[in-house]
Amino acid sequence: MMLLPPALPHPSFTMRVLPSTLPLALLFLLPFAAASNGQGPPEFRFDITEIDQIDVGYGLQLTDVNGDGKTDIVLADKKTFQWYENPTWKKHLLAENLTQRDNVCLTARDIDGDGKCEIAVGGQWNYRESVKDGAVFYLDAPNERTQTWKPIRLHNEPSTHRMHWVKTGMDASGQATYQLLVKPLRGKGSVDGDGPGLKLLAYQRPQDPTQPWKQTIVCDFLHLSHNFHPVNWDDDPEEEIIVAAKEGVWHFDRVGNKWNATQLTDQFAGEIRDGQLPNGKRFIVTVEPKHGHRAAVYVQPEGNGRWEPLKVLSDQLKDGHALAVADYLGVGSDQIVVGWRAMNTPGVPGIRLFTPLDQQGKAWRETIVSDARVAVEDIKAADVNHDGKIDIVAAARQTKNLVIFFNTTE
Repeated sequence: MMLLPPALPHPSFTMRVLPSTLPLALLFLLPFAAASNGQGPPEFRFDITEIDQIDVGYGLQLTDVNGDGKTDIVLADKKTFQWYENPTWKKHLLAENLTQRDNVCLTARDIDGDGKCEIAVGGQWNYRESVKDGAVFYLDAPNERTQTWKPIRLHNEPSTHRMHWVKTGMDASGQATYQLLVKPLRGKGSVDGDGPGLKLLAYQRPQDPTQPWKQTIVCDFLHLSHNFHPVNWDDDPEEEIIVAAKEGVWHFDRVGNKWNATQLTDQFAGEIRDGQLPNGKRFIVTVEPKHGHRAAVYVQPEGNGRWEPLKVLSDQLKDGHALAVADYLGVGSDQIVVGWRAMNTPGVPGIRLFTPLDQQGKAWRETIVSDARVAVEDIKAADVNHDGKIDIVAAARQTKNLVIFFNTTE
């Protein structure tokens, strides 16, 4: 584990205000209001710790693996799945060499209420291929979770790419129930977004996970869907999902055995997360298009219909690949972390934190979190050291490091 020096210049001095259509006089006041004590959101401050050198870092999850009440880090690397035990960040191997080709994704969440996560993983990654490659496994945990876990192969659609445990309701005893949702990047036999739609499947875990898992189709009409995210926007215990795809962002709500689809935007999107503005309104943030150059915020309309474009945070991303939304500053509303890796589009990678400076999110402050040091493949956010502040964990491909940005904001 290596403690890295902070980026220079310090992020509290590296910011710019991204105004919208605001009066000129107000634009001059915004930077001063943001920096004044008690009159605006504080600047994000952090300490950086590199906890491992990795190969790719395809996917991250932050969860309690061993039931000790601490938030551990779970990582999908090139040929291994592993977890890092909080607080020493000792690495434990979960599984390795499950497929001939690379791993690509994982999901980890406590789905049975015992305080310890369950893990599913995806592999046999082949970016262009859409007929035969892909793999899905459930990892059956041993009694001693620092030992390797037993992989159980499940059915898969080609082009396995992202997965989540999604809460589907409550059983008769009041225990939450979950399904494993697995989304391919492409439809079977499709080429660059043309052809059959991808099949996003929901898997029902049986009591004995070695027995067949029943699957149902959530969606079968989208193309080139890079990511999706669980949300809960209504008053029932079930989670919904928002999906980013060539056809824009879509919301899927499970009603009975059917998932109802609603289109939120029509711009090709690769990454998707949701959050809350200072005025309480819900927003979504995207990276557009897949591996794109633009980070855009949309706000929920008063009635039905497409979500309203609110702000383009940046149109200078180089291969945008990750988003993480949370209240990093402890102000009661959310800020947005955007990461890009500068791989397919050469350039300097980066991580930026965007903070709304007014109630409506018309103007935002951009803060540098990292630059060439971390070429982001995935980002997740959680309070990993349990000090009441949300930290950032980033896995990076080109720079081959796993890094924690410990939040020290006052």
